[in-house]
Amino acid sequence: MLTTAKDNEENEFLKQLLIDVNANVHQTSLLTIFGNMIASVIVGLARKQSEEQIKALLQEKEVLLKEIHHRIKNNLQIISSLLNLQAEYIKDNQAIQIFKDSQSRIESMALIHDKLYKSKDLSRINFADYIQDLVTNLFYSYNLNSSAINLKINVEDVFLVSDAAIPCGLIINELISNSLKHAFQQRKSGEICIDFCSIEANLFTLTISDNGVGFAKDFDFETTESLGLLLVKGLTNQLKGNIYFNSNNGVEFKIIFSTKNL
Repeated sequence: MLTTAKDNEENEFLKQLLIDVNANVHQTSLLTIFGNMIASVIVGLARKQSEEQIKALLQEKEVLLKEIHHRIKNNLQIISSLLNLQAEYIKDNQAIQIFKDSQSRIESMALIHDKLYKSKDLSRINFADYIQDLVTNLFYSYNLNSSAINLKINVEDVFLVSDAAIPCGLIINELISNSLKHAFQQRKSGEICIDFCSIEANLFTLTISDNGVGFAKDFDFETTESLGLLLVKGLTNQLKGNIYFNSNNGVEFKIIFSTKNL
């Protein structure tokens, strides 16, 4: 079959059209790939910028929290110093002791904020370190010979949030102060024990005991009007915990509380 010149022209036209279509398809594919690459780069840059902004905000928040804890600690120490200065002008021994007790409570709270300020985790503190420092300060405050009163501390390496650490610290302050003031008045030596451990996740037991003279036989822990013990019971309620009292062979207080809802 013979092909005419016209047929050849049509064939050439169709071939060229096919080449152009393939070229356009290829260019379109390249543009799509290139567009996707640009989009990916833009999304990556936006994500990186957002991450940097979040990181900057977190760092700013950390600085602000540290500053807050630092200022609270300084303000509490100023109050403690003012109480100490005021006590020097008081002659009544009972009034002096009231000032001293108040000063001790304030310093126990200031120590919490000092630990939070220095901690890498601004929401929790190493409570074992805190107890050691708190008790050392109390022994120094009451001018007691640590060799005469044996202190046993059995504390797990536990981290507590501030909402639990502050009331728990105040409880320890009250009970240890009570032992130092009253348990060994008629003795040259004695022993104070502090146990703090985790029973299970978010559930803790704090036990403070001494082998001192104990309370009077007619003492009723439930109806006592002692400010310190009322404070201990109130702080235990704040922790939503339970307190158990034993007066055999000295005194023992056991407090069980949870930090789950704090």
